[in-house]
Amino acid sequence: MRPIICLTAAAILFAGSTPVLAKAAKPAPFQIDTTSWLFTEKGTRTRMSVDADGNYITQSVAGKHLDHGTAVVKDDKVCFTSKMTKEGEVCWTTHPVKVGHSMKTVSDKGEKLTVTRVKYTPLSMPK
Repeated sequence: MRPIICLTAAAILFAGSTPVLAKAAKPAPFQIDTTSWLFTEKGTRTRMSVDADGNYITQSVAGKHLDHGTAVVKDDKVCFTSKMTKEGEVCWTTHPVKVGHSMKTVSDKGEKLTVTRVKYTPLSMPK
């Protein structure tokens, strides 16, 4: 009789805690800080790094400075604001990606890119 009572009590506790377990299983939000990425845009192989403060720098793989500004995560998108253009904020779809893996991303303007996450490498502004 005691095992049946214990099993019944466990089943009731488990059934009552299912919503809590579902919430706990929600993936962690995407983090853009201290990440680096490779992609080809307009025919140029490009590296982007975002530092711990959310500042990004992009440069060609050959080392030419292309852009810099700020990056923030908003829901399931990463939004970039260039300090070199007057384009304003441009947001891209995203999801967590491990180093060495790629994802397809789409901007709010419909632009498509395949980006590959690489080991974080800090970039610096040209002198």
